[in-house]
Amino acid sequence: MRAYLMCILVVVFYSGNILVGKALADLPPFTIAFLRVAVAFVVLLPFGYRGAREAAPLFRRHFKPLLFMTVTGVAAFTTFLYAALQFTSATNVSVLEAAIPAVTVALSAWLLREKLRWIQLFGVALSLFGSVWVVLEGQVFQLGNLGWNTGDALMVGAVASWALYSIGVRKYLHLFPSYGSVLVMSGLSVLMLLPFMAGEWLILGVPDLGSSGHWWGLVYLGVFPSVVALILYNRAVAILGASQASVYLNFLPVGTMLGAYFLLGETITAMQVLGAGLVIAGVLFTTRTKRAGAGG
Repeated sequence: MRAYLMCILVVVFYSGNILVGKALADLPPFTIAFLRVAVAFVVLLPFGYRGAREAAPLFRRHFKPLLFMTVTGVAAFTTFLYAALQFTSATNVSVLEAAIPAVTVALSAWLLREKLRWIQLFGVALSLFGSVWVVLEGQVFQLGNLGWNTGDALMVGAVASWALYSIGVRKYLHLFPSYGSVLVMSGLSVLMLLPFMAGEWLILGVPDLGSSGHWWGLVYLGVFPSVVALILYNRAVAILGASQASVYLNFLPVGTMLGAYFLLGETITAMQVLGAGLVIAGVLFTTRTKRAGAGG
């Protein structure tokens, strides 16, 4: 039960990530991604420094899997997501993001030999269909008419990055201390993204970072999606497995819809409520029984 609550909180914080990311869309993507992980690193430093220092031999011994998780889950996913929002609509982003659980299931079956029962596969498909239904307000047969563009290709990169990260967490994260690993991954991401941000500033000019709204948004991104949600998701994957934990990400379009209603005053249609019900039903099917051969 605790792991499922973790997944729900992850959805809440990542839904806020989309809403705040949209509000910060006037900033270039590498700048947002860099400042987000920089804030996360500072926040994590007092909690994770001791564990990271004591586990330094582990980090050196298993540097390749650590680097793999850093690139896919911390650096690449956030950059792809914010870059996609520069070129495509939130609707297209939500549709593609809803594919993360299905991609994770496929990769888990291929790379980790995870086996799912038919009822769980049905749940994944149902929640994916419900997510698409929400963002398209029932017009699922118009999916091919959305006008796919460069931003959509970037979101495909985000989907692949997070699916690979989920698998990396399942296979390798138990090797490292919880807070220390996220601290080290955040620090490595700062080093990775710094030259890209510098190049962005050289090409586009230094963005205006004087707005307090920008900094409040960046603080939110650095604390909740980057630290709290990431730690909760890592623990949920360790308990439930990559397939079952990732299916909760299908709640993201629903969470974003609710956030837009309460924070932005947007309306919610009956078609969107129906789609939300399909998402919830799909998640319940997927988490109803344990995966065959699953641990925990």
